[in-house]
Amino acid sequence: MSNVVASGKTVEVAVNRGLAQLGVSQDRVSVNILSQPSKGFLGLIGVRQARVELTLLPEVSPEPVVGTMTSSSESIKPVDGDPYAAAVKFILDVGRSMGLEVTVEVQHTRDATTLHIFGPDLGLMIGRRGQTLDSLQYLANIVANRVSNSYVRIVLDAENFRERRKKTLEELADRLAGRVIRSHKEVVLEPMSPQERKVIHARLQDHKVVNTYSKGEEPNRRVVISLK
Repeated sequence: MSNVVASGKTVEVAVNRGLAQLGVSQDRVSVNILSQPSKGFLGLIGVRQARVELTLLPEVSPEPVVGTMTSSSESIKPVDGDPYAAAVKFILDVGRSMGLEVTVEVQHTRDATTLHIFGPDLGLMIGRRGQTLDSLQYLANIVANRVSNSYVRIVLDAENFRERRKKTLEELADRLAGRVIRSHKEVVLEPMSPQERKVIHARLQDHKVVNTYSKGEEPNRRVVISLK
């Protein structure tokens, strides 16, 4: 199977479902957006599902290409057809609406583009366990993909939260794996984003006693840790 068509509430959900069917990571496919979700409340959340077509790319090993660009509320200008400028403008507008003066640095790599947010009081934009940051990331991806001819994946980070959160999740995975071994009972974690579930799976993938799998539908999909 070299290509699949998948659907979901958002383009990101549809892409993740297609990747699961193909059993590959996003850097191994090209994505063609067949239809966007229909507009709903505030024009952001659709009632008609998005449809995407994923096609496997030939096996290659390109070197990552990294570049950075810094934008501020004074310097950023929207550019028609530029998904990253659109996403940066969205984040700056949200920051201003929250009374925050923030700057955004754009870092491009092969797997994704990360928008690094800098400024005071960023806890407001991060939220409890990163929930606000995840919501902003979700909306930034919608904004970016509405002006892009091909699918783009954007990650938001602030105060190095993603790395700190990764360490917290890895410690949680180790601790819960120990609980499963002692109790001989599986443990079901709280709902997590695809990125956070990936951290748990990666941490325990080589564990000699336990394994992990996910169950449920987005946004309530959870990781389960059980004995092998």
